[in-house]
Amino acid sequence: MMQFVHCTYEKHGEAILAIFNDAILNTTALYEYQPRTMDIMQTWFATKTANQFPVIGIENDAGELMGFASYGSFRAWAAFKYSVEHSVYIHPQHQGKGLGRKLMDALIQAAREQNYHVLVGGIDSTNTGSIALHKKLGFEYSGTIKQAAYKFERWLDLDFYQLILDTPKQPVAG
Repeated sequence: MMQFVHCTYEKHGEAILAIFNDAILNTTALYEYQPRTMDIMQTWFATKTANQFPVIGIENDAGELMGFASYGSFRAWAAFKYSVEHSVYIHPQHQGKGLGRKLMDALIQAAREQNYHVLVGGIDSTNTGSIALHKKLGFEYSGTIKQAAYKFERWLDLDFYQLILDTPKQPVAG
């Protein structure tokens, strides 16, 4: 059995930090070199809270965080207010169990409820699992930035996928 939870710094900060740091050190899911710290996590959560961006988690029966998903600003300018860039991360021991799909479904629903119009995913071009998941959810390929990053002694291409939602019903400028 598993349950969705609203993640908080106090309860989930360390677990999310561990998931992030595994991705940083062992994958190209995050284009970073150095592990994050709890101070960085505190700022990350404060930014999510200040901007009313959800951090949705899935816990197992023991209360352990198996994965999480969130979104944040796509671009900082006002005209981008209806677009968000999302991310989903699954603890290595829980990958391949369909949790990414469950989290993405919840994140898409949250975006609709908050009247966002476009979800953007920046995905390393070699991350075939994430690309397949996004395609199954209706995301469309929208471009590649070739050699956008350098990690693990090689250049990395960054693919973008987007999902256009039917919200908001009446967008406004400003």
